[in-house]
Amino acid sequence: MSAESRRATVRMMVRPRWVLALLLALGIAAAFAVLGQWQLERAVEQAVVVERPTEEVRPFDGVAEPDAPTEQAMTGQMVEVTGAFVPGDTVLIADRRNDGASGHWVVAHLEVVDAPAGGLPVAIGWAADEQAARAAADRFDASVDPDEQVSIVGRFLPSEAPVIPGDDEDPFLMRSLAVAQLVNVWDDYDDRPVYFGYVTASEPAAGLEVIYSPVPEQGAELNWLNVFYAVEWVVFAGFAIYLWYRLVRDAVEREREEAAEAAAAAGRTPVDAG
Repeated sequence: MSAESRRATVRMMVRPRWVLALLLALGIAAAFAVLGQWQLERAVEQAVVVERPTEEVRPFDGVAEPDAPTEQAMTGQMVEVTGAFVPGDTVLIADRRNDGASGHWVVAHLEVVDAPAGGLPVAIGWAADEQAARAAADRFDASVDPDEQVSIVGRFLPSEAPVIPGDDEDPFLMRSLAVAQLVNVWDDYDDRPVYFGYVTASEPAAGLEVIYSPVPEQGAELNWLNVFYAVEWVVFAGFAIYLWYRLVRDAVEREREEAAEAAAAAGRTPVDAG
């Protein structure tokens, strides 16, 4: 843009009509900026971590319901549940990491009595060796009195997805604590209530190590959709100012064209008219 064009543009900008248009554009831009700030605040608010007292032991009643999904708010909650273990339903879960080491979980079947009746898997301990885990499971089954009620304190977690064994593996091999898979190996458990979650016991059974079950992470992420909307509003605000500028430039070009046409009509060149 030449110096003369810049001076002509500035003269056009300070005309009352275009000053009013600028104030209108600034008002629109300010409104867009406010909307952008609001969207950004919403993104930040939704990213705030809500602290949950997961380490405060709660009665199991009210934490979950049988035949219903586990609520996100109850995932990782420390609970105390009372029930009776069912002998013969204890199984091993392979490839379980325990504070970095790989081994086996021993999972028993508890019939809950202090909450709505239903089967609840309880991981009663971990062993690095399969033989040690199976021996501990056999000892546990042999010691269980199905008429004795026991209280278990541990962390309640949602059921995992089943993992299908490979073609050359034991078809009954379990690598995940999937309730849907467990009810198929529990003795005579068709059409009975079951909790779609499990408890990792804080006290391991004899011959087993305690399962490492850390405090659940309570991370938060920004709502990127709201962030995108905030950026959009800022772009709109900038576009409102740019549109005003383009209209001013168009007005300058239009005046020049009209002056040139008038000069041509009067038999003079645009230079003479200037």
